Amino acid sequence: MSGNVRLLDDTLAAAKAEGRAALIAYLPAGFPTVDGGIEAVKAALDGGADIVEVGLPHSDPVLDGPVIQTADDIALRGGVKIADVLRTVREAHAATGKPVLVMTYWNPIDRYGVERFTAELAEAGGAGCILPDLPVQESALWREHAEKHGLATVFVVAPSSKDGRLAEITAAGSGFVYAASLMGVTGTRETVSSQAEDLVRRTRATTDLPVCVGLGVSNPRQAAEVAAFADGVIVGSAFVKRMLDAPDHAAAVEGVRALAGELAKGVRGTA
Repeated sequence: MSGNVRLLDDTLAAAKAEGRAALIAYLPAGFPTVDGGIEAVKAALDGGADIVEVGLPHSDPVLDGPVIQTADDIALRGGVKIADVLRTVREAHAATGKPVLVMTYWNPIDRYGVERFTAELAEAGGAGCILPDLPVQESALWREHAEKHGLATVFVVAPSSKDGRLAEITAAGSGFVYAASLMGVTGTRETVSSQAEDLVRRTRATTDLPVCVGLGVSNPRQAAEVAAFADGVIVGSAFVKRMLDAPDHAAAVEGVRALAGELAKGVRGTA
């Protein structure tokens, strides 16, 4: 099974060829239920997202702010398992043909087994993994299996990353580089950090990989702002908040679809 890293590469290249950034949506698996989460992920892709990151809910998140923590807590109390995360990837990719990645902390994969997880993610049609807390110098085993199964390994860089460290991280990664636009946790913010553009510039100096920016984007204006200097705009908390604030599940799914459409216009500069 070759996996879908090529689909990810092609999707990012196609957006660039259109003169725009890609829109990358994040939603946790199992929220509000496994079936409901699958519906929401499909709605984000149908609504205008180019790529989706499916979160693997974890009890001790280091990057997630209160909105995503709330959704993760609902998913975990609902008994979400890695098998449900993989099913979410499989069904979302099969329904839309678009690239689907998993965003996860290292501990669940370590316990599940690296070989087993990479094989099953590739078999589900997954394009790769974003691993926010896996240090590059400890990633050889993961990268070996990911490469074997045709999966992208996306590492996170931050404004605090020194240039030498950026080069080390980007040399080890594939697919794209996740640039965290500020120090801190995920969440919607009034303004996009001015550090983001500088981080993208410094990261690009070390790699040809696309650089996609996350943390803080919540509306079309901010999406357009980030799209002006990044290869991809990553939005998570705003989607989850739409769902948490909705009166019922049907409205939650429609809210996700509508927000994806609004943000898609933002990254195209047509909002």
